[in-house]
This record gives sequence, structure tokens and C-alpha cells, in this order.
Amino acid sequence: MSETGAAHPQKYWDMRAAGNFIAGGSGSGLIAVSALAAAAGAAEAAAVPMAIGVAGVALGLSLVWLEIGKPWRALNVFLHPQTSWMTRESIIAGPLLLTGAAGAWFASPAAMVLAGVLALGFLYCQARILRAARAIPAWRQAEIVPFIVATGFAEGAGLYLAVGSQALVMAGLAVAACAAREAAWLAYSRGLLRSGAPAASLAALSSQEFKAFRLLQAAALIGLMLSLALGGSGWMRLAGLLAAVSGWGIKALLVTRAAVTRGPAIPFTPVRGRGASRTIMR
Repeated sequence: MSETGAAHPQKYWDMRAAGNFIAGGSGSGLIAVSALAAAAGAAEAAAVPMAIGVAGVALGLSLVWLEIGKPWRALNVFLHPQTSWMTRESIIAGPLLLTGAAGAWFASPAAMVLAGVLALGFLYCQARILRAARAIPAWRQAEIVPFIVATGFAEGAGLYLAVGSQALVMAGLAVAACAAREAAWLAYSRGLLRSGAPAASLAALSSQEFKAFRLLQAAALIGLMLSLALGGSGWMRLAGLLAAVSGWGIKALLVTRAAVTRGPAIPFTPVRGRGASRTIMR
């Protein structure tokens, strides 16, 4: 016999927290893509996208800071690097912003590449922050880590086309990134069904708003493939922007609407004299 506590939405992270995953994810993805362009010899063309990526990461961190009731307590986030992915994200953020800004200002390939490596670490930390939320089934799913990383990289590749160079090699990178995001989403959604995620979480991820953003993602991928095949910088910019905006919407819904907690589940009814009962947190 199984009895499960009622599910209810988490009340601690709102759109400001979602904004960190949106701006920080896109910003770090854009920095990583700009670093690849710089490594390929296009440091001058990557300078503006790199600067925009740095601004995105800074904006995301600022939104988290505004969410804290007593903002100066934010310094406490640096105290637990051995256990907290949020601490690790914050530690990486400083050198990421410095090297990214230096790379953009001086168009330095070396600084840009270093910033790109740090950006990937930052993006990975963001994914692990969600994974570490054990009380929220939609976040603790193991497949959320590759999904968040792939989403940030797809957003970054799309934004690079929207604000930077529309070289065919960058369009090809954006197609690959968006295809990887689709594969990561399929794995994540199947994982939720397999693990028995709360009905409220599944409903949020099948809502009309969510379906609309998923359609935008499909349109972005198709548009990028057509642009790659036929050329045309205007369509490439639009498809790149759609790749980013659709990711923003999905992350906003994932953080604010699908974040449903679930109470303990008792797999059997305790009976006196038949051994110790056990409670499993699902």
C-alpha cells in the first residue's frame, strides 16, 4: 500500500530566480560560442557577442541578488564550495566576467578561450543547482543536467547568429546545438514519465504555453537548417533569435510552474511486530 503526500508548488524561486537561468544560461552559452569563434580566428567578430554574453551573466546574477530578502547575505554563498553548486557557480562567475570582459575589450583570443572554458563550467553549475533540489521531482531528474547545458549552448549559438556573424560554420554549430537540445529534451521528458513525476509538473510541461515554446524551438531548428541550405542572413538572424527566445520560455516555465514538491511516500502500511517501517522520499 502506498500513500503519497500532496504535491504543491515551491514558493521560494520566482521569475527573478528563473531570470538567472535564462540570462546566465544564454550569456554563458554565448560566451562559449564566441570563444569557439575566436579560437577559429574570428576574435574581432566575436568581441560584441562576447560582451553581450558577459552582460547576460552579470544580469542573471543581479536578479538572484535582488531576490534575496537581505541582499548583503549573498556573501554567504561563497562559504560552502565543498557542498554547494551555487557556491561553485558564484566562484566561477568572478573570473568568468573578468576574462570575458577583457576578451571583448581587447579582442584577445586567449582571454576569450579562457572565458569560454569558464562559461561551460558556469553553465554546468547552473544545471547541477537544479539537479540538487531533491524535493522537486522535475528538477532532480538526472536528465535535467544535459538538458540545461544543451539549452544554454543552443541559446548562445542562436544569439551569436542574431547579434554576430552569420557565417555558415556558425549556422552549422547552431543547428547541431539545437538538435542536441531536442535530443536532451526527449531524454528528460521520458525520464519524468519513467520516474512518475507529479501530475502537476507534467501538466505544466504539457500546457498550451509550453507547447507554444516547443513549437518555436522546432521552428528555430527548421529555420536554421533552411538558412544553412539556402543562405540568407536575415532568416538566419530570425531563426537564431527564435532558438534563444524559445529556450527562455521553457526555462521560465520549468522553474516557476513545473517546480512541484512531493511529500514522503510510504510503500507499505506499518504493522506492529513485523519489523521497522520505512519512509521513502520520492
